[in-house]
Amino acid sequence: MTLLKIAKMGHPVLLEKAAPVGNIDDPAIQSLIDDMIETMHDAAGVGLAAPQVYVSKRIFVYHVPKSRQQGTGDEEDGVRILINPVIIPEGDEQVLRPEGCLSIPGLRGWIPRYSQVRYEGFDRDGRVVSGIARGFHANVIQHEADHLDGILYPMRMKNLGMMGFEAEFSRYLTPETAAEMML
Repeated sequence: MTLLKIAKMGHPVLLEKAAPVGNIDDPAIQSLIDDMIETMHDAAGVGLAAPQVYVSKRIFVYHVPKSRQQGTGDEEDGVRILINPVIIPEGDEQVLRPEGCLSIPGLRGWIPRYSQVRYEGFDRDGRVVSGIARGFHANVIQHEADHLDGILYPMRMKNLGMMGFEAEFSRYLTPETAAEMML
């Protein structure tokens, strides 16, 4: 396995709509998945999309720690892979969630996200995977799926004043101040 370089905001690959994966069994795709998992762990991330490693394909890997799972019915510890995912909001309810991104190091922002989403795609063996994600799990899936459509989290922000460097963000941009800024 190989650690991959992570594209940073400003690189055009992060603004492209990624192409569907045709042959999941392709050894290059399998190797990419392994490398993405290793890169995500090395960078201490919870998700990584292929465009973030300069590959414009519809793949992302993610890990929802047990402490952040919220009764989605598919609790499992370990990395999950979604290839050619389809993400559909379940209802209209949105909540503000704090986000960061490996492609935008050092910054965080409050992003409106659907509180619950339905997802479907394929795993690395070509099997269909589907489910409903809530809470942090839903946030991670929406964030990584956005990468596949060329969307970075600041593009979802209603107020750029709700973005800051990590040290200041944790001190001053609380859920209460974020909610006030949305009024």
